[in-house]
Amino acid sequence: MTALLKWLYLTLLLTYLLAGCSSLPEAIEPGNSAQPCSGSDEIYVLNHGWHTGIAVKADDLNPLINGLSARFPQNAYYEIGWGDAGFYQANTITAGLTFRAMFWSPGTVLHVVGFDEAPARYFSNSDVRTVKVSQDGYRNLLKFIHSSFMMDDAGNIMPQQPGIYGDSQFYSGVGTYYIFNTCNTWTAKALYSAGLDVDTRFKLTASSIMGFLGQQHEAETNNCEIY
Repeated sequence: MTALLKWLYLTLLLTYLLAGCSSLPEAIEPGNSAQPCSGSDEIYVLNHGWHTGIAVKADDLNPLINGLSARFPQNAYYEIGWGDAGFYQANTITAGLTFRAMFWSPGTVLHVVGFDEAPARYFSNSDVRTVKVSQDGYRNLLKFIHSSFMMDDAGNIMPQQPGIYGDSQFYSGVGTYYIFNTCNTWTAKALYSAGLDVDTRFKLTASSIMGFLGQQHEAETNNCEIY
């Protein structure tokens, strides 16, 4: 068997095995009460190039997650992203780190950034979309974010390394990162929890997330106000 065939065989075998891996954290089923998703509550989807995240008001998330308000006592918003513990926290990205994240992730983390300005202004160099959702959808989104944090025995979140920009911090996350369960899949699960009709299985890239939001904005088939 040639080296190329061996590589293809190994890749297919790994893909098959990973298909049965944990897809935690699981999206919150929105139910009929979260539809349609238009409403007065706003969430923000941020595209940083290869990675997407979700921003929400700090006062809405603090009551659900022990330890956030102590770490970020003055901030009005949080941006939250989920990803591979090694790749996300690395100072230098290498091919080895990328391969390990896709196939042998050591664990996951959440990156939390505290800030005060409007999200579109604070992240002026990123693509920021505002999505208005129903109250039930917003509550489901907050529950999903809560379920993404790993807690200690006392129910507190578990800090890891300092964050990579702004006033930020990494925390231990729930779930396994792999090629079919990426940071962008996590964002899709957040949007699904909030009431958007997004297929989370095929949202593996930042462009697929932003493309979905663009289609929703143009078609308005989901009655979602996106701008």
